[in-house]
Order: sequence, then structure tokens, then C-alpha cells
Amino acid sequence: NYSPSSPTVPEPLPPSIFGSPVASDHRPPPLPPPPIFSDSGVTMPTVSVGRDRLFEALGRTYTDEEFDELCFQFGIELDDITTEKAIQRKEKHLEEEGVEDDGETIYKIEVPANRYDLLCLEGLAQALRIFNGLDPIPTYKVANIGKESMLEMRVKTETSKIRPYVVCAVLRGVTFDEAKYNSFIELQDRLHQNICRRRTLVAIGTHDLDTIEGPFTYEALPPAEINFVPLKQTKNFRADELMEFYKSDLKLKKFLHIIENSPVYPVIYDCKRTVLSLPPIINGAHSAISLKTKNVFIECTATDLTKANIVLNTMVTMFSVYCERKFEVEPVKVTYPDGRSYVCPDLSIYNMNVPLSYITGIIGVQLPEDKVASLLHKMQLRAEKSVSEDKEVKFVVSVPPTRSDVLHPCDVAEDVAIAYGYNEIPKRKPASLNPLPLSQFSDLIRTEIAMTGYTEVLTWILCSKKEIFSMLNREEDNSAVTIADSRTSEFEVVRPSLMPGLLRTVGHNKDHPKPIKIFEVGDIVLLDDTKDVGAVNRRHLAALYCGANSGFELIHGLVDKIMEATGTNFVSPGNSTGYYIEKSEEPAFLQGRQANVIYGGKQIGTFGIVHPKFGPQGV
Repeated sequence: NYSPSSPTVPEPLPPSIFGSPVASDHRPPPLPPPPIFSDSGVTMPTVSVGRDRLFEALGRTYTDEEFDELCFQFGIELDDITTEKAIQRKEKHLEEEGVEDDGETIYKIEVPANRYDLLCLEGLAQALRIFNGLDPIPTYKVANIGKESMLEMRVKTETSKIRPYVVCAVLRGVTFDEAKYNSFIELQDRLHQNICRRRTLVAIGTHDLDTIEGPFTYEALPPAEINFVPLKQTKNFRADELMEFYKSDLKLKKFLHIIENSPVYPVIYDCKRTVLSLPPIINGAHSAISLKTKNVFIECTATDLTKANIVLNTMVTMFSVYCERKFEVEPVKVTYPDGRSYVCPDLSIYNMNVPLSYITGIIGVQLPEDKVASLLHKMQLRAEKSVSEDKEVKFVVSVPPTRSDVLHPCDVAEDVAIAYGYNEIPKRKPASLNPLPLSQFSDLIRTEIAMTGYTEVLTWILCSKKEIFSMLNREEDNSAVTIADSRTSEFEVVRPSLMPGLLRTVGHNKDHPKPIKIFEVGDIVLLDDTKDVGAVNRRHLAALYCGANSGFELIHGLVDKIMEATGTNFVSPGNSTGYYIEKSEEPAFLQGRQANVIYGGKQIGTFGIVHPKFGPQGV
């Protein structure tokens, strides 16, 4: 094994294991398998819900094993089963106590990062009930009210300097109890941590509408001009004083950097100049919601309008179930300084055309049309069959506002696979397991070199500018692919040669018994304006001999061995049927002790003795 930062050369290994492939070469399939539920090391959101309340919402009880199986079938995971007191002890690093009365059982459920509708108990219960065939897919609608009676949010020009977008909605006739209220607050926190990127992209404010009066204004003012009593406080603060005050607050201090260095702070007022919120930091105490709140005004300020709409839709669709008119949301008109106005939220359904052959082709299972429509219904997607003029069966899939994760037909196919069951999909071997020709050729070269006593090494594909220029006696230019905003001087460019890596390996192993004989077969990257990415990969070979003598004749012999193995004959200069060597002027090598390898009239390689002034120190 070789540590990239300090490579070490192992003792020589038996010839039989030399040349084994260092990396497998897989042909990518036309369409990759669904990535959402793969164990890729990415941390997925974990939602903690009370078991008893969840079972009540699901309409039945489950054993832990039964619920774990239900989660698996739906594509989520029951990550842990714990209790409130156990969670508190873990947070405080206390020892385990008796478990006679440890409080309510808590299920910790891991959900996909882009399923924002599953971040609260309401969304989980609804999705699982539809999956089990207990409920129909809900139809969300915007209340039909006249523009004269519609609440309005007026956006001022100055907000473009700090946080330019805002979207709003109203939930009327909400009935809260303690559990529903806590779930409402927790959903905001989970959204803030997830899609809102810790409030940098979107910040949610919720207010008791009966304590404030529209029209509302969204402004951006100097901190000294903003005064209000923040949530959970009784004292009036200026905005700049508030920022200083919250620097000692464990929860809020991590959000201060978002606006604290701005000359203006975003702020929302009602028509009486009552401060609703100072986004993305804190709401005002005057409009705080409580268990008695019946009408909730929701505002989301943002730097990303698309994500703001997703966040608002998630909030209102999940909790409109508690409204007097179930699944109905009251709209709010948002007017911008240039005269543009929008009514939000947008709860319209998005229709997507997906061919049946596309779905079954990805899954690998031939399914009848009715079965596919039924499976999509389990995943909250309505599907209507249609037949095109060329007799191809297609589905018009209706994507509800709760499923912002469905962006492409492959997402529809993934939902069909989940509902069908990944374990039910028969296993099959790919059509071909043959490596690419380049990989086969590389393995043959590795084998030939290894059998001559050389040890293969693997070095970083990134290196420093010093290693490819000054260490090789070359003038620094723009011939290498440079890494933008490199975090360290050791990884500034993509290697245009394998030589620096081998020299660095020897430099870290200068005390190793001589001779050292190492080689590498790997990719380098060269600039190429003809490519769409501006660069191209090339597979190269490099070998290095380090011993008491120069070893020039040994490297020359290795070149001859490689060319012989590839069926290429040594010919006289100028003959294009084979290869020959000629004088080289490579600055990294000693003059007169280097040569170019010519094949077909083109230079395909160089070998020589490294100049003692260059290369790694001490070698």
C-alpha cells in the first residue's frame, strides 16, 4: 500500500501477482440505477416521531419488525428505536438508567434528502397511508377569493441588495394541539437545515394573522432604523443591538453571518409598522403563534425563488390537513417595485409524459399498463394512459406540489421500482463484462513490466506547479490544467506527466535499499481546445530506476522489452514500419544521456538520466 503523502516502496513481490489490474474498468449502463436510496455515505435526514402518534395516524399498530419492513418497502429506513429520556441522556452524556418508565417510544426514520414532504409526521403518515391503499391522493387547492380581499405583500427596491424574494400564504381555521404545534415548528427547523441550507437560501417566518394587519411590506433598512421586541424577549432592541445580543445564543449565533455585514437588514412590517420578522434571524414577539392561533400567516424570504416556492408549498400542504377547509390554502399577492405581481402559493399540478417502455426498460421488468398506473398511485402520482400515433403507450403523470423531487422521467421510473419492490426485480448479468480495449492493453503492459522486476505504484493525479515545472527544469507557463481555488499548494494542477509522481515516490523512500525499480500506468490530462471540456485524458507509462549506477542501459532495455511485447520491431532512423531512438533535448535529463522514442514518424516517449540539479532533494 502507498500513502500518497509519503509513498513507501514495499519489498519485492512474487512475479505471479505483478501486473494485476489496479482498478476495475466498468462500462457505464445507459441509465444508472436510482441513486436516492443507495448507501453512498451521504448523510440523509432523520425524522424523529412518536411511535404511538404515528400508529394512530396510520390507523393501526405495528410491531417494530413489521414497521421496519413497511419502511423498507416504501424506500425509507427505520434507523433507530429509542425514547425521549434516552435521547436526553445521550445529549447530556449521562449513563443509562433503568428502563421501567423511559417515556414515549421514538422512531428515528431516515428519509431521502429530497423528499421534503417526509420531514414531518403529517407527511410521513399521509404517504404511508396512500402507499397502503388507505387514502386517496389529496387534491390541494388555492382558495377562490377576490383580489380586493386578498392579502398583499409589497416588496421594496432595497431588498434586492440583501434578500430579493418573498413568497407568502395563509392557513385559515387551523386547529393546533401541543403535538401538532410542535410538529409545525419542527418542520420549519428541518427545512431550515435541509433545503434552506441553514437559512442562507430561504428563511421561514410564521405569524398569528389575527395579531397583525395587511397589507405587509418587505423592506431593507439600515440596522439602526429597525426597532422591535424579538421572539421570547420583553425588551425592545435595535437590529444592530440584537445582532450583538444573539452572539451568545447557541442556536441563533450561527445565522448572524448571513446579514450582519450588510449595510441594510431585511425586515417585514404590517400596515401599522409592527415588525413581523427580521429574516433570517428572528420573528417579532408581537405576532408569535401559540396553541390558540387559528389563522397562520407564512412568509418565506429567499435568495433562491425556486427553493422558496418549494419550502412554502411543503409548509402549507403538510399542515392544510388541520385547516377548517381541508387541503385548502389562502393565497397572498406579492407585488414587486417594477409593478410585477404574483399570487402564491402555486399548488398547480405538473404533467409529465413518460413512455411505458422507458419505465420498464430502466427497471428491467415487463409490467402491464394497469400495474404501472397502480404502482405510481401508491407513490402519490396519478397516471393516465395514452397511446401515440406510432402505437407507443405513454403515461401522463400528474406530479403534485408535495413531490418537488420528481423532475425527470427517471424519477417516475424510480417510484415504480420502489412501489414494485427492489427485491422483486430479478437479477441478471450485464450483456458484457469485457473491459475496454485500452484497459486490456494497459494490463498487458503492467504484466510485462512487473515480470522484469519493477513494482507498480499509484500516485496522485493532482500535483503542485513546482513539481511539473521547476523540478523538471521547465519554464512555468499555462500548459497545465489548473485547479480553481486550490486549498493547498500541493494540489494546484492536474498532472501533465507521470514523472513527478515517480520522483516524489523515490524522494520519500531515499533510505530504502537500492536499487529501487518502480513504474506507473495511468492517465494524465492535457489541454485541448477542440474538446467541449477544454482538456483530454491520455494513458501514459513511466518507469524509474534508482541505484548505485545510472541505470541508463536498464531503462533502454525496458523500452526495448515493451516494444517487443507489443510486436514493434527496432528499425533504422527514418523507417516508419517500426521504432527507433534519436537524440533528445529534454531539460529534465542530462545532456547526451537521453533519447526520444520515435514510432511512425512521431515521438511517443523519452528516456534518460535525471539531471542531479533537479528532481526531489536528496535523490
